[in-house]
Order: sequence, then C-alpha cells, then structure tokens
Amino acid sequence: MKIKKVTAVYFSPVANTKAVCKNIASVMARELSAKYSEHDFTLPASRKLTASFGPDELVVFGTPTYAGRVPNKVLPFVQTLFSGSDTPAVPIVTFGNRAYDSSLTELCAELEKNGFRTFAAGAIAGRHVFSDTLAAGRPDKADLEKIDDFARRAAGIVNAAAAAADLGPAVSITGHEEVKPYYTPLQLDGSPAKFLKAKPVTDIERCNGCGICVKVCPMGSIDPDDIALTPGICIKCQACIRKCPENARYFDDPSLLSHIAMLEKNYMRRAEPEFFFSGR
Repeated sequence: MKIKKVTAVYFSPVANTKAVCKNIASVMARELSAKYSEHDFTLPASRKLTASFGPDELVVFGTPTYAGRVPNKVLPFVQTLFSGSDTPAVPIVTFGNRAYDSSLTELCAELEKNGFRTFAAGAIAGRHVFSDTLAAGRPDKADLEKIDDFARRAAGIVNAAAAAADLGPAVSITGHEEVKPYYTPLQLDGSPAKFLKAKPVTDIERCNGCGICVKVCPMGSIDPDDIALTPGICIKCQACIRKCPENARYFDDPSLLSHIAMLEKNYMRRAEPEFFFSGR
C-alpha cells in the first residue's frame, strides 16, 4: 500500500514521548518514501481543533504512562480529537522504568475505536519524570537501535501490504490483554501514597518571573498573574519543574517524596523496550 504521509502525534509534557515518536515516524517516513509531519497536542491551545487521517496516511501515536494507564486527563483528548479512516497506526507509550501495565493496551483499543488500524506497537522506557536517577539517559544508544529496527520492520509490513486489510488484525499486547485499574502508588513503607492533590511550590527567591512554567503547563493550570499559584488541575507531569531555568519549582508533598524514594529503591533495574506486531 502507498502511504503519502507519516505523522507523529503525541502528548509529551517533558519531551520524552515526543522524541521517541518523532524518531519512529521519521524512520518510517523515510522507509516508505512518504512526507513527514507532527501533531503535538500537549498544550491547551493545540487541542482546540480535531484531526482526521485518511487511508493513505500513517500515524505514530504516543502518550506517556501514568499509573500504568494512558493519563486519565489525556484519555478524553485521545478519544475525541483524532479520527482515522482505516488509517494504519503505530501506538507508542513511554514509561518511567517501573512498568507500562495497561497503557499500551488501552491506547491501542482507543485508536481502534476511532478508525485506526493498529498493526505494530511499542512500550519504551525513559527517565522517570519524578527522578534524576531512575532510568537516567534513557532511551540510550541501545534503546535507539531497537527503536530504529522496530520502525524499519513496521515500515516493511506496510510496504508488503496491498491494502490496510493485509496488515492483519489489531495488534495484541501479549501479557497485557486486559485494561486493569490504575496502579496504586506506594510509599517506602508499602502503604498507599496519597498525593493526588499535591501541587508544585515555588521558591520565590529563585523565581525570576519569566512565566515559562505558565506556557508549558499542559493543563493550563498555573496562574499567569501569580505563577506561585496553581489553582487548576496538576497531573504531576513535571513540565513546569523540568523546564524552569532557575530550578525554582519543586514538590514538597511528603507522600509523593516517599513514593519517589520507593521507586528509586525498587526499580533501578533496566526495563527493556517491548515491541508487538499484528499476528506476528
């Protein structure tokens, strides 16, 4: 089948998912001799319009994993903003070295509901947004080699198909067939870590008032008139913290900090990327 355009579609507050999706989509575009484009729906302004994709297009669609699922505040965007018309799709999730649990299964299912034909999918470990040490430097060279191989193999499947029907049935995520409840984060002592209402605080002495945090918040939750305040929903994405040039924002919630310590104690082993193909 002839693909005219490959589009990297992603929600990516700290750019990990963005980098992975762009890498896969660019390799596939090259292998398929197709145009390359991007659709970033991370920020509120980018979610005012819907996007439709045709049967001669291919979408590499990525989100991060939050608590083992597609982030609950992101799921409605996936469900309502994007539609395909028998459009080949490659769902991708990134995860912070603990586990991706049901996130990839969930993303595949939602894309199938919206008219996409999922035939290949991947879950790729990256540095955890909560930590400077958990999977630091990931994806690394070894990961990127596997990611490139996956992209080339997926492109080969498309090149060998006469039509979308030849791509096979919807991809199945082996070992993660059911979408399970969101993972319950734990503290160091094993008790539930209850930090749903935690929000970042601002070191006023460090803050220079640049307003970058306001611009990068995917929920539009930081008060532009007083950036020390976050009256809106916080999804703990860390965008305002990771992108602050003065290191003026941070979390001080004890339960969240204990959860981070638990992750760094128990999940330092290397989690490898996993890839899946339809009927293969």
